[in-house]
Amino acid sequence: MHRPQSREDALTALVADLAADVQLVDDVVRAARCESPGIARMPWSESRRHVTALLAAGFAAFTGDGEPDFGAAARFGAERAALGVPVAALLSGLHAGRSRILEIAIERGRSCGIATEVMLQALLELDRYGTRLERHVVTGYRAAERELGRDYRDARIGLLRRLLLGEDDGTAPDPGRFGLRAGGSYHCLVSDAADPARVRRLEQGFARCGGVMAPVAGLLAGLTPRLPSAPPDPAALVVTCPPVPLEQAPAAYALCLTALAAAAGDALTGMHDVVDVAGETALAAQPMLAGFLSRSLLGALNPGDEFHHDLVSTALAYLDEGQRLDRTAEALHLHPNTVRYRLRRLQELTGLGERLTVLDTVRWWWALRSWPAPPAAGHRS
Repeated sequence: MHRPQSREDALTALVADLAADVQLVDDVVRAARCESPGIARMPWSESRRHVTALLAAGFAAFTGDGEPDFGAAARFGAERAALGVPVAALLSGLHAGRSRILEIAIERGRSCGIATEVMLQALLELDRYGTRLERHVVTGYRAAERELGRDYRDARIGLLRRLLLGEDDGTAPDPGRFGLRAGGSYHCLVSDAADPARVRRLEQGFARCGGVMAPVAGLLAGLTPRLPSAPPDPAALVVTCPPVPLEQAPAAYALCLTALAAAAGDALTGMHDVVDVAGETALAAQPMLAGFLSRSLLGALNPGDEFHHDLVSTALAYLDEGQRLDRTAEALHLHPNTVRYRLRRLQELTGLGERLTVLDTVRWWWALRSWPAPPAAGHRS
């Protein structure tokens, strides 16, 4: 005789199904960003990182014993406060994500044939967990808000949004309050730091240089008359630009954002001038052209072939080492004959030549770095 599914069995099965869904995180992130513009301004990777941690903690709470660990929720709230996300925007995103999880849970429960009364009990438990999680998010947010000195920070945020984004609601303070003069020139800077302690160190470090730093559109940004001799936090990535007049600050800020993305893609840390990552920044600004180059020059290569990946990495090292065979072999810990063979095979497949001009080197280096290129719009594999 078939035994009716118990509430515990149904809930366990449902949570296991949700935990195994690799698309769930993106689905929840998308719902939160659609509902909350404040969350949408954050980098997608940051939103995804936090949602992943929150969902993992939730699944562990349902399947484990004892009191659930809401540490991830408190850290999430603290980091949103550190990056200046308004609490209303935070709660809006949380509610949207929570609603989306419940919708998905209902769909999965129905498809699994879970009895209605069992499903309702499971959803009530899920909702109770969501309420507790939300409370810990807000607690973490408020604690970080008090630590960071919210009132003073609001003035800095308003000023930088006016100077870097051109937003002015009439409440931003005069730049002179923070030592910024109309005729002065200032370094613009941005950072992808999110940890509240790290954010605090960066803000304090650049304040000692006479600068203003605060969250702008989900990332730390600032203006400063001079740069510190050493990074305030060597583990944090900060991108700066040479001094510019305040009227050029929006353009400098946009440039720093592009450079930050390029530097983060190369896993850099510490403080870097846009001049130092100029090549990477210029190339990162043209992703469509990168895809065209990769498909045009390297279309004969198969992304599923491990040997072709070896060919690409060898060619990249060859170009990075000034097209020197001996230095390439040393950098890759390979025999020179191996390097020579790989380059010859790549030449046979793609036409990569020897003694490249400067512009040819740029084209091939960019194509190699961008390989494998994403599918072209409308392309079906």
